[in-house]
Amino acid sequence: MYFCPMDIEELTTYCQSLQHVTTEILWGDVLVFKVGGKMFCLVPMDGELKMNLKCDPEEALELRERFNAVLPGHHMNKKHWNTVLIDGSVSDNMLRIWIEKSYRLVKSKLPKNARKD
Repeated sequence: MYFCPMDIEELTTYCQSLQHVTTEILWGDVLVFKVGGKMFCLVPMDGELKMNLKCDPEEALELRERFNAVLPGHHMNKKHWNTVLIDGSVSDNMLRIWIEKSYRLVKSKLPKNARKD
């Protein structure tokens, strides 16, 4: 099944809708979304649309096996990060779920006083 893929504006709007998210551009051309100063979603702004998301190590492997669009994290710790190609092979709803899981995983590791619920 093929889905009409999310675009950069939709991805940005969704990430910024999560509580206490900040956005910055790092390394010249990577849009980075953070919570509590920690990265949870990285989007290179050159070439095809894709994002790096933090993931539980076991789930990261499972997602790579199930979805062709999910690869080991490019330029990241491959145990904890996946690169997700936004190519229409995964629904926007599933992409949003993965983004929120990454956000929650990073937020859960913040010091208690930085978690602001």
